[in-house]
Amino acid sequence: MDRKPFFDAARVLAGGKLTQAQVDDLNKVVDGLSTAQGMTTSQTGINLITSFEDLVLTAYDDGVGVWTIGFGTTVYPKGIRVKRGDSCTKAQAVSFFQHDLRRFEAAVNQAVKVVVNQNQFDALVSLTYNIGEGAFKGSTLVRELNAGNYKAAADQFPKWNRGGGKVMKGLVRRRAAERELFLKK
Repeated sequence: MDRKPFFDAARVLAGGKLTQAQVDDLNKVVDGLSTAQGMTTSQTGINLITSFEDLVLTAYDDGVGVWTIGFGTTVYPKGIRVKRGDSCTKAQAVSFFQHDLRRFEAAVNQAVKVVVNQNQFDALVSLTYNIGEGAFKGSTLVRELNAGNYKAAADQFPKWNRGGGKVMKGLVRRRAAERELFLKK
């Protein structure tokens, strides 16, 4: 985020000069506005997620014993887990996706304490959508990111390539796409 226009406006409001204490205080305000808090997924992020989460209207086993429906929904909005034999309409699948997306955005917003750009946020939401809030929040990726080690955080994406203990080609591709988006300016 370019802070110059913000500080230029603050100088005008302050009558031309800012003290170092004022600059420090304003930096804290800008930092607070710039963290992931309150960000939402862009269309790029939604497209990334849905390119890996195919629309399926009948419940299916995701390959590791987790019943899934719609665009990767595993738990319905009311907290009930998807089970064998469930089905939904396309409109329901879209509604489930929107609910899931808000849930995973909230998890990223809560866990990330540093400034991220829209691409980074989208990549993090895609990862969280796939691995879940708990795994994301407790991950080395989040720890590295919050320590300001963006490159080390990016290097954690490929490590999330297993399902049921096995490397899965789809997850290798997804993590590569997420990492690429995360590193994009």
